[in-house]
Amino acid sequence: MAATNRPEILDPALLRAGRFDRHVALDRPDVRGREAILRVHARGVKLATDVDIHVVAARTPGFVGADLANLINEAALLAARRDRTEVTMQDFDDAADRIIGGLEKKTRVMSNREKEIVAYHESGHALVASLLPNMDPVRKISIIPRGIAALGYTQQLPTEDRYLMTRSELEDRTCVLLGGRVAEEL
Repeated sequence: MAATNRPEILDPALLRAGRFDRHVALDRPDVRGREAILRVHARGVKLATDVDIHVVAARTPGFVGADLANLINEAALLAARRDRTEVTMQDFDDAADRIIGGLEKKTRVMSNREKEIVAYHESGHALVASLLPNMDPVRKISIIPRGIAALGYTQQLPTEDRYLMTRSELEDRTCVLLGGRVAEEL
C-alpha cells in the first residue's frame, strides 16, 4: 500500500501489473466532509457556544483532513494563549488566517505611504468583487503583513463548493485581481 499527492509523476514501473494494481483517488472534501472531519477532531476540544462547525467548514474550502486537524489545534492553542478554557469562533478565524496567510509579520516596518497603498489595493479587490455578479462575497480585508510576501489580503468565501467556472466567472475573477492595481493608480 502506498499514497501520494502527485500520482502523475510516479514511475511507470510502479504501476505495472502485479505491483500497485488498485488505485483509489481521494478528492478534497466538500463542505459536508469538512464538517464531519472537524467534528471528529473537535471531540476533545471544549468549544464556546458561539462556534458553529458548519460555518467553520464553509470558511475552509480546499482544506483537507490534515489542514482541518491543524485548524483545530491552532485554534485551541490561540484560546490557551488568551487564557480561555473554551475555543471561540474568533480563535477559529485567527487560526485560519495563520494557516492560509502565514504568521503576522509584526516586525515588518512599513511607511505610512506603503500602508496607504496596500489599503487602496485591498479596497480595490473588495470593491470590484462586491460589484460583480459572479463573485463570492467578501468576508475580510486586512492590511496586516503575513507570510513571506503578502502585505495584505482580501478574503472571499464561496457560498457553495464549485468545481467548474464559466467564462464570465473567470472574467469577473480577473477583474477582481486587477482591481487592486487599478485602485492604486486611481
